[in-house]
Amino acid sequence: MLNTLENIIPSPVIALLIFVALPLVLVSIYALFAIWMERKVAAHIQDRLGPMRVGGWHGWAQTIADMLKLLQKEDIIPTNASRFLFKLAPFLLFAASYAAFSVIPFSSAYIGSSVDIGVFYLLAITSLLTLSVLMGAWASNNKWSLLGGMRTAAQMVSYEVPTIMSVLSVLVVAGSLNLMTVTEMQTGNTTLGFLPDWLIFQNPFLLIAFVIFFISIVAESHRVPFDLPESESELVAGFQTEYSGMRWGIFMLAEYADMLLLSLLGSVLFFGGWNSPFGEFMAGPIWGFFWFILKGMVLVFVMMWMRWTLPRYRVDQLMQICWGFLIPISFVNFVLIALWEMIF
Repeated sequence: MLNTLENIIPSPVIALLIFVALPLVLVSIYALFAIWMERKVAAHIQDRLGPMRVGGWHGWAQTIADMLKLLQKEDIIPTNASRFLFKLAPFLLFAASYAAFSVIPFSSAYIGSSVDIGVFYLLAITSLLTLSVLMGAWASNNKWSLLGGMRTAAQMVSYEVPTIMSVLSVLVVAGSLNLMTVTEMQTGNTTLGFLPDWLIFQNPFLLIAFVIFFISIVAESHRVPFDLPESESELVAGFQTEYSGMRWGIFMLAEYADMLLLSLLGSVLFFGGWNSPFGEFMAGPIWGFFWFILKGMVLVFVMMWMRWTLPRYRVDQLMQICWGFLIPISFVNFVLIALWEMIF
């Protein structure tokens, strides 16, 4: 919270700059690390080594080299593309992902904006992701891009329903839309650990809600097995087909930022946010930040693991999973969670 930093930093302007810049630095460093980690995860699953040379130890600077390469590549815009919308789409996509981090409580001493409608704001601002992808796809004037954009719109609109129902299931138990409040209510008062206080253990049906939530955010992040919008074997690169250079890099940055954002949201809603799993041991603002990022990265790792172990669904299968299974189950589960709270 801003008042927390103002007690440490005399100038509120400097404190405000820290609040603006810190998430951007975090997302940038995370994206570089996540791309490297995904390569290593893929390599080890396929019994390979992955990047090993650039930068020395396990090729840690390979992603930095790739970023420098992207910065030097020619920025190509198709002749018949809508130039303004073509240029705007990747920046709007990243802006939507970045703006959503403002309500994420990174620790007990750091949250950009502790608003009472934090969950509503986050779900609303991330809806711009669909608009941005569809904008870039249409502006490219490419049939593969447009088909990928239409798939994106259908997929994200569909899977937002079970995502929202899972989030609402948690809010019924938490009783607040403020993510800092949701995190604080999962704080335990003993050294035995916070695990029994985490919301996923508060209600037996919340485990089902988390499974639905996780499947839905994998689909919303366009990750395998739900990567239909950019399936290389069918649509070249989907909505990104005509993009090159740093504009393509911004799409990649936004995708990895979206993975982290939704994983951190899952950490807040189900796994205690910045609370330590060891109770008062290894707790506090700095440790809280560490635990929060660690929980989010575990979910990101599972997404990467799934990419290299599961085949891609067909479009009809993807829609059947959502409308035929996840949505009905999420509605029934929501009612059961509400009844549990009323009775117990």
